[in-house]
Formats: sequence, C-alpha cells, structure tokens
Amino acid sequence: MNEAPTDADQGTPPELRFLKILVTTLAGTMILGLITIIFLFVTRLPDASIPRPALPDGITLPEGTKAEAVTIGRGWIAVVTEADEILILDATTGELRQRVQITPQN
Repeated sequence: MNEAPTDADQGTPPELRFLKILVTTLAGTMILGLITIIFLFVTRLPDASIPRPALPDGITLPEGTKAEAVTIGRGWIAVVTEADEILILDATTGELRQRVQITPQN
C-alpha cells in the first residue's frame, strides 16, 4: 500500500506534455500576429491620411456676428451664426459670397 514512487511516476503524462506544447505554440503565434499587426499599422496608416481642405489664413465675420457652427464644402465654408443666419464664404479667400436667413418653422 505504501509503495515508494518510482522514476516513471515522477514524469509528466504525455497528454500534459502535448498540451504544454500546444499552449506554447499558440502563445508564440499570437505574439507574432500582434507584432505583424502593429508593423502594418505603423507602415500603412501614415500613407492612408486624407488630404485636408485648403483654408484661408483667416476668416473675418461681419461686425457683431458670432459663429455657432462651421461646415466646409468644396470651395466654400458655411458659418451658422447666433442670429439664425448662414454665411457662405469662399474657401480660398474667405470673402462673403452669400447670406441666407433661417426662418423659424411655424
């Protein structure tokens, strides 16, 4: 009943050794995959940047107006003011092209 363990009993079972190899291989594969993804992000993302629209050096709004929102389109900039007005400005010069009054809906 009380037998001393032999050397054969001290070793790890073959199933456990196989599982250890699988876990080690999975960890190595995950590390290589993560390094590959980081490498691709670093090398590819700077090339994928979208060109920004050309803006004038400064935009001067008419006296007494305060901007609430700004939208940039192709060749124009729209500024919504606190006075319920939309100012359409030229994107390259910043000059006022058009004024649109916003009428409240009844």
